[in-house]
Amino acid sequence: MKELSKYNIDIYGLEDKQYAYEMESGDAFFEELEQDLIEFGHFKTHVVLNKSATMIQLNFHTVGSVTLTCDRSLEPFEEPIDQDDRIILKFGDHNEELTDEIEIINRNTNRINVARYLFDFIALALPIKKIHPDLRDEEEEIDPLDEADGILVYSSEDVKRADDEEEQEKIDPRWEALKKLKGEN
Repeated sequence: MKELSKYNIDIYGLEDKQYAYEMESGDAFFEELEQDLIEFGHFKTHVVLNKSATMIQLNFHTVGSVTLTCDRSLEPFEEPIDQDDRIILKFGDHNEELTDEIEIINRNTNRINVARYLFDFIALALPIKKIHPDLRDEEEEIDPLDEADGILVYSSEDVKRADDEEEQEKIDPRWEALKKLKGEN
């Protein structure tokens, strides 16, 4: 818990203005969170806190890198991170997460810990397919869309016209009277 306590921001007694915080961490941050996604990494975060009477807006700018394991070769590699994110904390009677970006916090809250937000932002910045940078060029060459000389475009107009012509030939005679009433012929 000692590592995560560096991410506490005391909000009790703050005036309604802007504050800036610098936070830096490494492997101990990811170890203490007890998660399996990221084991190693180093990052710096610049946090700008805008406090007003009804809410706190936190803007994060995180720069660093994390060590991931390649899904294809199982070799470790460094994935750079350069992320801008925002959280809005509105004061209320209880704690509740409204959206990914907006939360309600109890107006009697003295301190917030932004470690969870930082980890979530870093985790969301990671690619879905963790491919070593040396193998990314090979994957792009194999892409089947790039192998084609051009883009195939299918037009449904020709098919639609043919269907309309067939439909007009197969009209039931009972519907002819209705078409005359409608004014089509």
